[in-house]
Amino acid sequence: MSAEFPIVAITGASDHSTTTITQALQHIFYRERIKAVYVSGSGFHRYDRKTMRAELLKARQEERNLSHFGPEGNHFDKLESLFFQYAATGTGQFRYYLHSDQFAQEIGLEPGTFSPWQQMDPDNDLLLYRGLHGAVIHGDVDISSYPDLLIGAIPSINLEMMRRIDRDLKQGLSHEEVRQVVLDRLSDYVNYITPQFGRTHINFQIMPMVDTSNPFQFEEVPSLDECYIVIHFQKIAKRFEMPRLLKLIPNAFMTRRDQMVMPGAQMKTAIEIILMPLIQELIAESRRIKGIAEVAPERGAGILGFKGQLVL
Repeated sequence: MSAEFPIVAITGASDHSTTTITQALQHIFYRERIKAVYVSGSGFHRYDRKTMRAELLKARQEERNLSHFGPEGNHFDKLESLFFQYAATGTGQFRYYLHSDQFAQEIGLEPGTFSPWQQMDPDNDLLLYRGLHGAVIHGDVDISSYPDLLIGAIPSINLEMMRRIDRDLKQGLSHEEVRQVVLDRLSDYVNYITPQFGRTHINFQIMPMVDTSNPFQFEEVPSLDECYIVIHFQKIAKRFEMPRLLKLIPNAFMTRRDQMVMPGAQMKTAIEIILMPLIQELIAESRRIKGIAEVAPERGAGILGFKGQLVL
């Protein structure tokens, strides 16, 4: 953790949840005139798309686990090095995974490959990480020790499977291949993804109010309007006046002293209300240490480096 160069990490396997949180933070950054440099966790995958497919086949033949959820499919050490360097200097090395054809064409490379490693723009107020491993611990690597604000983005497990299955089918995989991919991921999901949610400061969990009992057979993925959001103020409950939050967030109610439930349609509004004071505190302390009394209007604000990376 670094008061001078704060790190905010959104960790979770759900595209929809992490995207909603990222969009809410974007609104906060614009309003507070904050420049956040964006790092996507997919840039720290070990293999490009073609190589990963080949390595998956090899892993299955050798009866060992390999997925983007676990250590065999990622550079945990490089991600930790980035967090360490940023916390000390306010900059670091990162790269993009080129998900889309459009972004790949801009870079001049093939989709499913990586951009070259690059140094991030040092003119920023904080680092915003969004990916699978913002709070992972593996061996000597402890990424969870660096973020100043750790946000968990969690769907119910069947909803998570439905979203992944829906995405894989749209990418051209057969139903048989999709089932195998789910099996490939399951062990790493249990061992490396879910433990992170016990280390976060706050969790936003999406719970569907429609039948998701068979994630391999569904008409469509539940929308936010068909879900409720469970908010767990894990390590920061004492910093909030819960009665005040209940008045600010329509139709919200408490289920435990540190847990709140609200309709899914209110998710983005609630995130902005809850995270705003936390971000304000991080930036106020950072600017105090740096001796920044006033920010020039022409400096700009928002998230630097999105570049079509709102997909994991």
